[in-house]
Amino acid sequence: MTISIGRRELITALGGAAVAWPLAARAQQPALPVVGFLRSTSLAPFENLVLAFGEGLKQAGFVDGQNVKIEYRYAENQRDRLPALVADLAHLPVAVLVVNSGAAAAAKAATTTIPIVFAAGADPVKDGLVASLNRPGGNMTGVTWLGSQVGAKRLELLRQIVPQATVIGMLEHSASPGTEAERKDVQTAARAIGLQLIITDVGSNRDIETSIANFVQRGAGALLVGAGAFLTSKRENIVALAAHYKIPAMYVEREDAVAGGLMSYGPSQSDAYKQAGIYVGRILNGEKPADLPVMQSTKFEFVLNLKTAKALGINVPMILQMTADEVIE
Repeated sequence: MTISIGRRELITALGGAAVAWPLAARAQQPALPVVGFLRSTSLAPFENLVLAFGEGLKQAGFVDGQNVKIEYRYAENQRDRLPALVADLAHLPVAVLVVNSGAAAAAKAATTTIPIVFAAGADPVKDGLVASLNRPGGNMTGVTWLGSQVGAKRLELLRQIVPQATVIGMLEHSASPGTEAERKDVQTAARAIGLQLIITDVGSNRDIETSIANFVQRGAGALLVGAGAFLTSKRENIVALAAHYKIPAMYVEREDAVAGGLMSYGPSQSDAYKQAGIYVGRILNGEKPADLPVMQSTKFEFVLNLKTAKALGINVPMILQMTADEVIE
């Protein structure tokens, strides 16, 4: 028996096959590996870290949306939300989890199997994240910049700009990893040069406003802003209050000075996040966290904002301007 198919029916059949084939092919393509990116803070004002992480990941051969998918989660400075956010990412599931200092402990407590890369300003050995810097062991590795250990240097630079100040106010966030070490470092340095140091722990915008007003009332001639993600997340508020009370302030990150802060000294967190992105790429390519030594970021930046100095009536010594990595005019 001969079956006759008309020209129209043949075209329709071929067209249907042409549509079905790419759909089937797409369905058979493997899903992109997922990287979870978790911070204890909000996204703002840390967009620069997200960009730096993407640059490192690209350098390692991975681009979001092309051969990897990045899922972002932020706890908005509410650390009790971290366990649920970690669990959410783990159930996706993620191939690698990237965390900041504030989220590292929650990630470690949640999983011993998912590779974790941290970008942390505290000491990961002291905090129990890794066995040692050279041999992390377990499922965690990352980049540390030990930002809490430069408190004395930041106090020294601040004193050079306001040598007449005998009382210094300092904002700290006690829940941030490394706060205790930074506090001791600064207290020791202040005693050595005869400065009175007033340290206040803050946990909200109201705390910050009340503390700075209290510093001024008690005769503080300058302000030292502690390290940690929480205080960095309050950058705009602190810079605005320092300007309002006309109090010279030292910050940790370059972006603080760019935003109008008088000066900043600290490790380049953007550089650290770029290195974290490279490590994530290496893990996606098959390497294990236990075999990747914790990297120590060695790039430090000293930034001066001369526009803010002028508004405060401060003449910045030329030697400081010459030694600064960046001068904002």
